[in-house]
Amino acid sequence: MWCRLLMVASCVLGFSFTVQAASPKPSYPSLRGVQSATLQSQLEQKLKRLNLDAAVNQGRLAVTLVDVTDPHHPSLAQVNGDDMVYAASLPKIAILLAVCERIHEGKLTLNDELRGVMTHMIRYSSNAAATDLIRRAGHEYINQVLTSPKYRLYDTHTNGGLWVGKEYASGVAYHRDPLHNLSHGATAFQVARFYYLLETEQLVSPELSREMKAILGDPGIKHKFVKGLMAVSPDAHIYRKSGTWQNWHADSAIVEHDGRTYIAVALAESPQGGEWLKQLIGEFDNIILNQPLRTARLESPLGANLATKPVSASQKSGVRPRSSSSERLM
Repeated sequence: MWCRLLMVASCVLGFSFTVQAASPKPSYPSLRGVQSATLQSQLEQKLKRLNLDAAVNQGRLAVTLVDVTDPHHPSLAQVNGDDMVYAASLPKIAILLAVCERIHEGKLTLNDELRGVMTHMIRYSSNAAATDLIRRAGHEYINQVLTSPKYRLYDTHTNGGLWVGKEYASGVAYHRDPLHNLSHGATAFQVARFYYLLETEQLVSPELSREMKAILGDPGIKHKFVKGLMAVSPDAHIYRKSGTWQNWHADSAIVEHDGRTYIAVALAESPQGGEWLKQLIGEFDNIILNQPLRTARLESPLGANLATKPVSASQKSGVRPRSSSSERLM
């Protein structure tokens, strides 16, 4: 009798483990395979309406827009998405990623002090905080993370991407990027990939992805995307990092608005670049809000389809941005 009970228990446990093992992990497509002809046409029309098509044709403006309302079925549109340019402070997001990888490895400890330094680097674009974190993570380690097979956020086969090869301080670059000789570089597409991996909690770990997104929230500098979005959609939530140096203007964000979630990246070279970006985000918002709202579907561990409202990964987690001091750093 006891033997029979043990056999039944073993079968039940075995079934339980089988169901657990069969539970599908979330799968997300490569952004390169989700180009949308409709979204592309709408983006190009908006750029023409703003008289920015000439800047696009001259290579002075790069834009990537991704609708991630249903993160399993994103839609991509872009112009000059693989053009790598000097991006000033925008690549500080790569430092944030490298620091979180060090935390995951146990080489750094996430405490209030470290979180505060990361927050000042992102929300207020503190150069001192960025240089401090470069040294903590390791100069070469940052680009090792970016070029790793895990992320490929800098890929020589697709004209580069995110790169940090100089401290945000006086001095010379310690490692310029191999394709374009840039110290702080980015392509619009690879920045969008960074945000897509973040939104789908594929950066480092789900917990640290949520931590990074919270730090990117509540921007301390209200210009470019933030200023433009708040003028037309003050109820939207934005998680962003920008960059400015001379005529180079960059901005990047995840935006959550009216049940929609999208990624916007723009890199401009012009004295009017900041104004371009302020105008562009309003047009991006309008494009996304006018897309057909497809209901996302989640699959249960046993394969049953459950209809749900479209939600982002961060909305599922319930993470909201932390507040911060009002220190303003350029």
